[in-house]
Amino acid sequence: MDVGRQIEAEVDTEPAHRGAHHVQSLERGLAVIKAFHADAAELTLSDVARSTGLTRAAARRFLLTLADLGYVRTDGKYFSLTARVLELGYSYLSSMTLPEVAQPHLEHLSAGVHESSSVSVLEGTEIVYVARVAVSRIMTVSINVGTRFPAYATSMGHVLLAGLSKAELEAYFVVAQFDRLTDRTVTAPDRLRTELAKVTDQGWAMVDQELEEGLRSVAAPIRDRRGRVVAAVNLSTHASRTTAESVEKDLVPPLLETAKAIEDDLAISAPGRAHG
Repeated sequence: MDVGRQIEAEVDTEPAHRGAHHVQSLERGLAVIKAFHADAAELTLSDVARSTGLTRAAARRFLLTLADLGYVRTDGKYFSLTARVLELGYSYLSSMTLPEVAQPHLEHLSAGVHESSSVSVLEGTEIVYVARVAVSRIMTVSINVGTRFPAYATSMGHVLLAGLSKAELEAYFVVAQFDRLTDRTVTAPDRLRTELAKVTDQGWAMVDQELEEGLRSVAAPIRDRRGRVVAAVNLSTHASRTTAESVEKDLVPPLLETAKAIEDDLAISAPGRAHG
């Protein structure tokens, strides 16, 4: 078998657990795109191969194909994504009613409490920001629409995980990796399960400096007309100017009101759809 056929066979071989419809080459191509992130904006061919588990030859084919399509650029040694990859996410976001419905509510909420607010959805083991109003920057990293964080270390993640079915939650614990991001990060699965049960009972979640030192946040669920949790809305503040008690007393009530208002508007704007 020549090299070209060997690569093709490697790319298109379907694992036993995949359906007959599964296109392995598409999965691999998406894996190449996902290899790039904030801490790895420029990668060599070897970097991409190592990150994705592909051979260098296969990684090269995918990278050059993505370059031909305009999603990747290269100087001959290093590869990086182009702004065109934003089209992939925008197609999803633009089809949703959630961001446009939530945005004015976030603006009203932030103006009232003078804190930053956001809405996110769960994607795999991460939350993805779909709407945001920033009053001040309190994190070391910039948060924008499309920003991702591990669900286990965020208040919105706790709300979204608590809204999963038992089977979905068990599947999450099978694949999730729990890294200690700060001294306060809960990484023990049993402790996280206990916290999620508490979130279910009280209807909101608070995370105190688990994602980043100094960051305290509180979140509430956004439900569709069937009562399913489809998104989460939060308020984030700096621990130096608030206490956990003041967050619960002053921020939770308007947060819950905002979540309900978003739910009501979603039901009106998309009566035949869950959330967009």
